[in-house]
Amino acid sequence: MKYYKIGELAKETNLTVRTLRYYEEEKLITSSRTKGGQRYYSEEVLIYIHRIIELKNLGFTLDEIRNIIKMKSEDASGDKRRIELLGVYRVKLSESLERKRKLENHISELEWHIKQLESAKDSFQECPGALCLNCQYKDRCIFTKKKDA
Repeated sequence: MKYYKIGELAKETNLTVRTLRYYEEEKLITSSRTKGGQRYYSEEVLIYIHRIIELKNLGFTLDEIRNIIKMKSEDASGDKRRIELLGVYRVKLSESLERKRKLENHISELEWHIKQLESAKDSFQECPGALCLNCQYKDRCIFTKKKDA
């Protein structure tokens, strides 16, 4: 089995030494110590760090990651962690789909404004004004809605 000094592990994972120490303080990873007190890490820790990075990239918080890691001691088969991960993945997917829906609405709104401004080349100075009655965008226009209120 290969072992890594903290600097080697930092280089291998593209994390800072400070981040690795923080993960250790937070009980996300563990190290062993030489007689001189120098930290060293196993390949298993390297795998855990890659999993932590993966989960963080998927939007997991460190608390969520910590809870999953803690289950290892009481979950020899891995079924409990698998079920927990499935639940959290489903929540993350739902949240991401909602953000996607909001972003698509935002993009649609920007596209609408671009079309509106492009079509109002000659009459832009009169908007809002007399042209509002016949404007093709009056059902979406905030100026028309304010007048109606």
